Amino acid sequence: MEQYAGLDVSLEATSVCVVDGAGRVVREAKVSSEPEALVAWFAGQDCAMVRIGLEAGPLSQWLFAGMADAGLPVELLETRHVRAALKTMTIKTDRKDARGIAQTRLLMTTPGVGALTALTFTAAIDDPARFRSSRMVGAHFGLTPTKYQSGETDVTGRISKVGDHGVRVALYEAANVILTRPVKGSALKSWALAVAKRAGMKKAKVALARKLAVVLHRMLRTGQTFALEGRAEAAAS
Repeated sequence: MEQYAGLDVSLEATSVCVVDGAGRVVREAKVSSEPEALVAWFAGQDCAMVRIGLEAGPLSQWLFAGMADAGLPVELLETRHVRAALKTMTIKTDRKDARGIAQTRLLMTTPGVGALTALTFTAAIDDPARFRSSRMVGAHFGLTPTKYQSGETDVTGRISKVGDHGVRVALYEAANVILTRPVKGSALKSWALAVAKRAGMKKAKVALARKLAVVLHRMLRTGQTFALEGRAEAAAS
């Protein structure tokens, strides 16, 4: 079973949260903010970590160096990216910060999705189970067209732009990266390029942002990493 860890560091103690591939919390702990203590704690776990996310801070370089030297798959996350995403959570605690950092790693297996997009999306979704269907997520973040029907009138307008503006921007930027930079073997890019041929690049980016919302939510629900060929399309449909 794949497991990911997030570390929220304070001067005396570090909050550790371990989640599985679906984002479910496996265990939580408070460990002394020293490299040796953290290395010993991870060595005592029954499953090796796929990634360990560590927010940059005064002690982080020291902790990062010690953990990396011990062979742990630790990565530093930029503070402003972590804070910008986690501030959307209604209740802020060290435990919740650690959980958010741990869940970031899964979504970053998707082309175009970096730490900021992953953290922003995860924090805004909070509990993936609150959406009955992944298709609802695009509408929740204002990425579906408005529609007006009355009698013989049937008008489809621009996207609604309801919901979290930050998530919408992050998804659009991720779509822009996928469409404008080299991405090998991505079914998402092939799909979006076909849309661009029919409707233009701008509409293709919006459509891809909407599909990304569906795919990322599905990944949080199932715990599956992104597959470059085929599966992403199946998850979004």
